[in-house]
Amino acid sequence: MSKKHFTTQEQDQLRRNPYVKNVSAKAITYTDEFKERFIQEHSQGTLPSEIFQEAGFPIDVLGATRIRKASNRWRTAFQEQGSAGLTDGRKHASGRSLTRELSLEEKYARLEAKMKWLEAENEFLKKARSTRKADEKKKIQLSTRQKFKLIQEMLHTYSFQRKVHVLCAIAGVSRSGYYHYCSEDARLHRQKQEQNDQKMKAIILKAYHYRRRNKGARQIKMTLALQYGVIYNLKRIRRIIHKYNIVCTIRKVNPARRMAKATQEHRTCPNTLKRAFKPGIAGKVLLTDITYLTYGTSKRAYLSTIKDAETNEILAYEVSAYLGLNIATETLKQLRKHRHLTPDALIHSDQGFHYTNPKFQKLVKQMGLKQSMSRRGNCWDNAPQESFFGHFKDETNFKTCMTLEEVKQEVKSYMIYYNHYRGQWNLNKLPPARYRQQLEVA
Repeated sequence: MSKKHFTTQEQDQLRRNPYVKNVSAKAITYTDEFKERFIQEHSQGTLPSEIFQEAGFPIDVLGATRIRKASNRWRTAFQEQGSAGLTDGRKHASGRSLTRELSLEEKYARLEAKMKWLEAENEFLKKARSTRKADEKKKIQLSTRQKFKLIQEMLHTYSFQRKVHVLCAIAGVSRSGYYHYCSEDARLHRQKQEQNDQKMKAIILKAYHYRRRNKGARQIKMTLALQYGVIYNLKRIRRIIHKYNIVCTIRKVNPARRMAKATQEHRTCPNTLKRAFKPGIAGKVLLTDITYLTYGTSKRAYLSTIKDAETNEILAYEVSAYLGLNIATETLKQLRKHRHLTPDALIHSDQGFHYTNPKFQKLVKQMGLKQSMSRRGNCWDNAPQESFFGHFKDETNFKTCMTLEEVKQEVKSYMIYYNHYRGQWNLNKLPPARYRQQLEVA
């Protein structure tokens, strides 16, 4: 393209020529008829400038550079493609959507291309290996490079002509990216990358088979660093083991947990409380959790408690030698003796299996309580209850207890002391039970 720009008067002058399709300040588009005329007359020995002048073009307006470049471009296209090279194909290859309605033949061709694409994509996904767990639902998606590869295979397999833009639209990729994928530089780059991946594969296999113990990506990374002094990025290792299907044995999921997920038997509840532990009313926010108690010669018991978040009072507790569902349900049943609970009382816990169990949740509804749960792995959502267990273990001594009955006596003694005699700085220096009475009077 020449650097010379056309003025408004020159554009109007060029538009009046029948051999001009369009003209702007920077470029001019000639008709296919004029290109064919130019090739015919030039083959007979006529100079390019004379052909343009005879066709009514002002030579001084076009300029010698523009005429020379157009001449070279048309002659090269005619030598490579014949008359088809002189046809303006930009209307077929532009990124603009067609304003006219497609013909039946064009609609059929596009539907056929889409159907062939879906068939090829399904075949590719059948070959793809998935290491996902059975109870996880995750959609498999093709990478951009895999889509380019499928388009290339389809163009070679099926007789699709001028359907690159249709296939790219179906696959959701750009045509420029596809053409770059097919370029020689990109092919050489992929070939060089494949060679590097093969070398890395050999190194990874050494770590994978080290001591005849198959390993996952993280174990491979640590083995390479410790045994071979090689530092590889974890993502890079994972890419290689996925590419060459280097798989280690994966532990099977607990069948009971998988069944619970599949049947959705154990349901979690939203975090309705959102750490609003102090509503200003006693008996409205209840916190519950379970902790273990070590006594005697490494024996273990379990303690379940329900705490009033406003007054810090322990309303119910249960000690058991087993971590079954009964320890949570029995603790919950003890709340029935408390008459100061509000009608909209809410019980908050973590996502332990006791509290997601249908039996526990059914009992909560029968008692007219609402249920809330902490976010997964977030102990701060039940911080006051965790804080109580910390003080409880600091202020009790179970080393001298040899039987479960002695443990229960020690827990009972502490609960009486905690609720009725142990003052707390944030409760106006009162024990929890007396502070609740003060709130009720107020």
